[in-house]
Amino acid sequence: MSLEFLSQVRVLDPVADSDRICDVILNQGQIQAIAPQLSKPDGAEVLNPEGALLGPGLVDLYSRSGEPGHEERETLAVLLQGAIAGGFAQVSLLPNTLPALDNPGQVNWMRETIQGLKFPIPQVNFWGALTLETAGKQLCEFAELKEQVIGFSDGKPIAQPLMLRRTLEYLQTLGKPLMLWPCDPELTGKGTIRDGVNALKYGLPGIPDSAETVPLAMILELLREIPTPVHIMRVSTARSVSMIESAKAEGLPITASVTWHHLLLETNSLKDYDPRLRLAAPLGNSADRTALIQGIKSGVIDAIAVDHAAYTYEEKTVAFSEAPMGAIGYPFALSALWSGLVETGALTAIELWRSLSQNPAQCLTQTLSPLQPGGNPSLVLFNPNQSWTVNAENTASHQTYLFDQTLQGKVVKVWC
Repeated sequence: MSLEFLSQVRVLDPVADSDRICDVILNQGQIQAIAPQLSKPDGAEVLNPEGALLGPGLVDLYSRSGEPGHEERETLAVLLQGAIAGGFAQVSLLPNTLPALDNPGQVNWMRETIQGLKFPIPQVNFWGALTLETAGKQLCEFAELKEQVIGFSDGKPIAQPLMLRRTLEYLQTLGKPLMLWPCDPELTGKGTIRDGVNALKYGLPGIPDSAETVPLAMILELLREIPTPVHIMRVSTARSVSMIESAKAEGLPITASVTWHHLLLETNSLKDYDPRLRLAAPLGNSADRTALIQGIKSGVIDAIAVDHAAYTYEEKTVAFSEAPMGAIGYPFALSALWSGLVETGALTAIELWRSLSQNPAQCLTQTLSPLQPGGNPSLVLFNPNQSWTVNAENTASHQTYLFDQTLQGKVVKVWC
């Protein structure tokens, strides 16, 4: 039996909407007892970082794996080690690997590869591809994939309205989440930055808000005819937040998420043309970032996603406009969000934790248990007082804008 004792730890429980100081006894990583005062069991290991907090394990809605096809970017082992280091007890991988997760055999290969790893790993979900090879041309056999996947998404724009309509019709009966990225490639064109003053100032081709809001409007209009539950990923504009708020008020079956970069940064962060900040979707302007934070606070935007995507040094060490879209995030997203949103008062600790655990689980049609004996949740011990520097020793890649920066707040331990 492995007993652990946490004395007077701050317990964040977004399911119970509770933020309190408690003693906690853990037995093999599960809560055996939790109360304002408890006696330390004989032989229990004491875990008591000053000022630490205990919360449910974090849940990521979508990220990309380099393996298979691009192991030089990142292997599954490295990705999952980074997820655990960052407090993520559950990750959900997009299907745009090489080959894509568009058939049961490929999903099973991923699962078997992960099961062969010899270290503690988070729970791993797989998004099944909507279209063969995620190429956007021919729909997959959803019925064949449904038992192996958490839901369906290409992680790419769906450019054909008729194909999207057919997808909504087919998935109505399967009971699996559908995740869509509202992005119009033609309106995006060769743009690399959100339209506005900074786009002009930095001399970068702009991307209009309509590149996101036009396909979003199409999705919402189709949902009025075919009310299949849809998750809207990579929301990045203030106008999109307003549209989603109206759609939810109307009763349309949608949830939505924003990636962590878009809550912390905006277009003025691109003044140095850092290719590590070439993202999908592009960073918004100041008004967009404000609206996204308010969307999280109000619940219009349900969840924060990591959208982790690794690239090689050579791929990202290029001119901004030539860099591939995406950045790593698992090892430090929680620390950066805590420093940038909780310490500044933009979000409460409960609001941040809810958007990283309970709400993303609900978007995946899962239900988290409250932190109580027998609740069987995964757990994270996080110390907001511990500072650490992002460097090659504690991350798998230096391809992040946070490289060599010192963050406040660090994951101490994860129980999956």
